[in-house]
Order: sequence, then C-alpha cells, then structure tokens
Amino acid sequence: MKKIAIATLGCKVNQFESASFSSSFQEAGCELVSFSEPADVYVINTCSVTGRAGQQSRQLIRRARKTNPEARLVVTGCYAQMAGGRIREITGGALSIVGNGNKHLLVETALAEDNCEAAMLTGDIGLKEDVSSLPVRRFEGSTRAYLRIQDGCNNFCSYCIVPYTRGRSRSVPPDEVLKQAEIFAGEGYRELVITGINVGKYGLDREENMTMVSLITELCRCFPHIRFRLSSVEPTEVDDRLLSLLSDQANFMPHLHIPLQSGDDAVLARMNRRYRAADFRRVVERIHAVHPSTAVGCDVLCGFPGETEAAFANTFTLLADLPLTYLHVFPYSKRPGTLAATLTDQVEKAAKQERVERLRNLGRDLKAGFYRRHIGTLQQVLVERRDPDSGLMQGFTENYIQVRFEGEEHLAGTIVTVRLTEEQDAGLFGIVDPS
Repeated sequence: MKKIAIATLGCKVNQFESASFSSSFQEAGCELVSFSEPADVYVINTCSVTGRAGQQSRQLIRRARKTNPEARLVVTGCYAQMAGGRIREITGGALSIVGNGNKHLLVETALAEDNCEAAMLTGDIGLKEDVSSLPVRRFEGSTRAYLRIQDGCNNFCSYCIVPYTRGRSRSVPPDEVLKQAEIFAGEGYRELVITGINVGKYGLDREENMTMVSLITELCRCFPHIRFRLSSVEPTEVDDRLLSLLSDQANFMPHLHIPLQSGDDAVLARMNRRYRAADFRRVVERIHAVHPSTAVGCDVLCGFPGETEAAFANTFTLLADLPLTYLHVFPYSKRPGTLAATLTDQVEKAAKQERVERLRNLGRDLKAGFYRRHIGTLQQVLVERRDPDSGLMQGFTENYIQVRFEGEEHLAGTIVTVRLTEEQDAGLFGIVDPS
C-alpha cells in the first residue's frame, strides 16, 4: 500500500481538485498521510496568484524532498504550469510536473511504475477547450464541499497571471455538475459552495443554453435539502436574475462575495477591470435594498502601481460608505508575465502595508457592525465541529455569521435553529432554540 501525502495552496478550485486526487488515491488502495510524514508520493497543488504563493510552493517542494529524498514528487497547479523549469532546478529525484489541463492524469502518473527522473505534462493551457473530469467523493474533515462548475478566465486583468496558468473560461457540463452534486448529497453534505475561476461566465462556451443562474436554479430544485453558496461573482455579473434567486430559492444562501480591487476609477482602468466605482456602489446598494440581510464581502488590492494617497482615499471612502460585511485585503504583488509588472510607478512597500492595515481595520469594523445587527434574531446554523478553544459547538448562519453555542457533538453536520444573543471573539454566541 503506497503512502500518499497531499499539500494544497490557493483557491477553492485547487481544493476541489486535491479532494478529487484524495478520492482517486483511496479508491486505488493507497493510504493518505500527513504531508509532514514520510510518504512514497508527495503531491503539491501549487498557487501563483501572488509572489508569496510561489515562494510557499517552492518551500513545500523542498520540504517534501527533504522528508523523503526517494519519494516521487508530483507538482501541479498554477505555479507548476508557469514555472516547470524552475521546479526542475530546485529538486532532484523522481519528479512529475502536471499542468492544470492534465490534472485528470495526475493519479495515474503518480502511481506509474516507471519512476522516471522527470515527467512533464504541462502543454499549452490556452488551447484547452474542456475542463478535466475530476470526480470527488468527500472533503475530509469538512461539513461543506466545493462544487466546481467552471475553470479558466477571459478577463486578463493587468495584475493577474491566472488566465495564463488556467487558460480560457471553460464550463463543466451541466450533467456532470449535477452528478457531482448527487455524490455529495449521498455522502450527507448539507451545504455546497459553487466555485470556479470566473463562475459568472458559466455556460457561455457551451450549447446547452445554461447560465450560472439557471444552473444554480436547477441545483436548488434537484437538491432542496442542500444549501448552495456562491463563492465569488464579478460586479458586472450581479443582475436582477441573480438577485431573484435570493427570493425564489430558499436554499440559495444570502451571501455574495464581489471583488472590488479598487474604488478609484483611474486605478480600475489600469487594472483592466470592466466597471467603475459607481457601478460597484450601485450593485451593493441594490443588494442591500432588495435583501438587507445578505452578507456582501469583497476583495481589495492595495498599492497597485500608480495608486496615490488620493486614489487610496477614494477606495477607503467607498468601502466605508457601503453596507458591506467583510473585506479580504491584499497588498499588490508583482507577477512576472503580467502587464502590471512592467509599470514603473510601483508603490513603496511601507505605504502598501499601511494602507492594508487601515483597510483591514475597516473590515473588522464592518463585520462587527453586521454581526451586531443580527443579535436577537433566529438563524439556521450549519454546525461544523466543536471549537477546541472554547469547547462550544460552532457553525455558520445562512448569511455566513460565525456562531458558537452549547451543544452536543452529534449536531455536527446538521442544521439547527439558534438565537443569536451576544458578541463573542470573532463571532456571535447563541442558544439553540428549543422549539
């Protein structure tokens, strides 16, 4: 029985794909072990969205080789797609590099008897016209699962390497999505997170006349006892059809994550983002007007080349004025191969970090305000596990408020009604409603 260790960096799509690897290795009779343990095969699903992600990918490669120099090393993901030559330079021994377009071959490659020095399965990801079939059985240790419906991106934002490492936007066939959801339903999952690289473009490359909204509608109809949550959607893709889902489908969760990146129009134009600050404002205000309890989070990129103090102030003011729930804030990281990396007016590191901290403080205030508005309300909570620090059970409401409460272990994986009573650390404390 071969021992397999898997490490995953980056996005939810990577996590979905690694879950598929785990399922396939187990079906092949392999034993999954911790990445820190000696193993026969180490799989590293890498990320390259930031410079730090690339650094972490290299660290994991070196760590695996040090733990067992004789093991087969299989490197995949976005860093593998863009930096195969660099990976070969930093590691010796049995090595396989599997590109994003060939992940369906990863398990077969990892278990092959031919222990060649270096196998390269990258290819031109830009030529891929379909999404690798990667069925998943379980997400070990999780009460929710990711449901991948799409891969790739056509946006070519000037700071982003993803279109070059993931290829063009491609949709998973609807019947394959439904089949995967059925597998998760059979495994007892009560919540699925719909994910992809640019899910709002779902269906545009296929002939079934199925859009993201119509696919979600079908999922909600076919699996009424499963909650569906959307991972992320572009501001230009939030329309009345999507908002109607919040009213029409009780199992479509009131939680939207909408990347902003910058609240300054000049910076947005340099980023090649296809909207302006006023567009983002209208979207968020529309959501709040129609569904005021919906959680709305967003991504913000600080210190993009040419971002002045005045441009940052525009971003800060916009975010502070809007009924947002939380912020994911990142400093801009130069990515070789992108247009933004060639720009000369890079922002100093100290200024970036100061802006990041200001926005993160604002994000904490926004989240605290959103949470406080829900104290005293009854909420449906998907129970995840017992919190090891407090000893309380914990989970998330439909609109993604973290809740802790007194309860029994057997509640994990179920949905219970909880009355939110008070603030506690990073979430709210509640009491299970006896009725």
